[in-house]
Amino acid sequence: MQQIEHARTIVPIVSVQNRYSIADRGAEGVLEYCEKEKLVFIPWFPLAAGRVSGTDSPIARVAARLKATPSQVALAWLLARSPVMLPIPGTSKVKHLEENVAAVDLKIDANAMQELEGLARAS
Repeated sequence: MQQIEHARTIVPIVSVQNRYSIADRGAEGVLEYCEKEKLVFIPWFPLAAGRVSGTDSPIARVAARLKATPSQVALAWLLARSPVMLPIPGTSKVKHLEENVAAVDLKIDANAMQELEGLARAS
């Protein structure tokens, strides 16, 4: 947070981008700072769910219950996690773009959020 605070003494800051995903929450403190300061938080590598999105993973189980894809669950989790979150997943296929956009309508209930909480990797 010191870097952000220092940067704010030089130039106005409206958003911060850090590596953050359902599986990698090492920037949790930065996200909390952004929430407090009303700064947009852009998660870099927001779909980094590889090791936790296997067939019997919590993401896959939640996705199956919600009739969604693991990527949609990962994006919906980010959107549910914080009102300052602005995920911008990259894609090179229209099909994936449509899938990603549809995640905005996916509602993750409290039980699913709790199930997904265990996926965090300490950094």
